[in-house]
Amino acid sequence: MKEGTAQVAKQKPIYSVVAPVFNEVEGLGEFYKVLKSVMDTVEGAWELLLIDDGSTDGSREVIVDLAAQDSHVVPLIFTRNFGHQIAVTAGMDHAQGDAIIIIDSDLQDPPQVIPELIAKWKEGYEVVYAVRREREGETWFKRTSASAFYRLINRITDVRIPLDTGDFRLLDREVLTVLNTMREKQRFLRGMSSWVGFNQIGVEYDRKSRFAGKSKYPFKKMMKLALNAITGFSTLPLQIAEYSGIVLLTFSMIYALVALVFAMLRKPFLPGQALTVFLLLFLGGLLSLFMGIIGEYISRIYDETKGRPLYILRTNPKIKEKK
Repeated sequence: MKEGTAQVAKQKPIYSVVAPVFNEVEGLGEFYKVLKSVMDTVEGAWELLLIDDGSTDGSREVIVDLAAQDSHVVPLIFTRNFGHQIAVTAGMDHAQGDAIIIIDSDLQDPPQVIPELIAKWKEGYEVVYAVRREREGETWFKRTSASAFYRLINRITDVRIPLDTGDFRLLDREVLTVLNTMREKQRFLRGMSSWVGFNQIGVEYDRKSRFAGKSKYPFKKMMKLALNAITGFSTLPLQIAEYSGIVLLTFSMIYALVALVFAMLRKPFLPGQALTVFLLLFLGGLLSLFMGIIGEYISRIYDETKGRPLYILRTNPKIKEKK
């Protein structure tokens, strides 16, 4: 490392790049190379926080080696897999810069966009989020479901989450200070950064295909993230359960009155066991659905009351990964 570079690295960073890592050994070296080439063109000191989220493919060793070679790199090593949103949170907790840039380490979000985010920050914007103009390499189902999800969230919540955005964004230090006080366990960071307010603006970019490996966000994880977004920023599901109960109660009273009138007239009213079985199955299924919705909100309360830390870091990051 050149002497001048070492001196800059020792300064308090102006920019902190937060990059979660989970089994990215094939592309992590290239990500570091590309990001470093971009950040070296930016005026001001910087740091790169690489958060290993319980990788099992050798990513941790790559992170430790990079930190040994370059003082810009700050390794944060989890004791196990805590999840993408928690990994980003850990990076935010330890970031020292005035501007914090969140970016995935798979090169789908190109580091070349970072100077544009910084330019908007220097104009006075405190949250600069990257808007996906094109989504190269993603299936029709993923593009369609993501688009539908964000439009649904914007309709059922009071928080406007920008469409076609992910976690790739820049946060001002003042925004980060507020976000770091929000310690809920089930986290949806792009919603949280919208909720806090401040001056926000978007920068469009073309999202690339993964450089290597496969997506760490399969359908199951996407559904969990969507559930966290809905239960974290909307009470509409609970209100639907309440209103449905009122509607069903009203129908049952009307049904009872009509049945009473037919009984007084000694005429049959919807006879047969098929109707009874249908109503039992329908009401039983509806009740189970609403109990499940209530259970999701109760489980969030339960998680919050445990008081456990969001994550645990290794004090000795050189311990080898378990295969």
